Amino acid sequence: MTTKSPAISITRRLEFDSGHRIPNHGGQCKHLHGHRYAIEITLSGQIADHPGKEDDGMVLDFGDIKRLANQYVVEPWDHAFLVAKEDVALVNFLASMPNHKTVILEHVPTVENLAKAAFAILQPVFEKAFGGQLTLASIRLYETPNCWADVTHL
Repeated sequence: MTTKSPAISITRRLEFDSGHRIPNHGGQCKHLHGHRYAIEITLSGQIADHPGKEDDGMVLDFGDIKRLANQYVVEPWDHAFLVAKEDVALVNFLASMPNHKTVILEHVPTVENLAKAAFAILQPVFEKAFGGQLTLASIRLYETPNCWADVTHL
């Protein structure tokens, strides 16, 4: 009887700066403001058993996680203003600024919705890039050092 090795999880943390507002919030978050976000991307898979090859002993090179996360989430959102499509006044204002980096989102840019959006973007990227050998296990998105949201693969 052959037993499969347990899955191992690895996590890469990246940071970016973005602005947003929560238009219907009852407090300060209704105003334009920004955050230094940190995103932790956790992948689950098997450790490669490829003696003599560069990936031997790894689930995935952390540089590959960084490259793909940067391409699909971090670079598009870094130094951008994240705005809900329903926030029409702000969408129109930002559109009036030439070459402004604006990301229009389906939902209000709370940390919960941003974490969910990042997961939805990255899940197919990691699955396709590595032939189904990896699972995006979770995304943790920090809005501040003390406040974050987790999205977990079920």
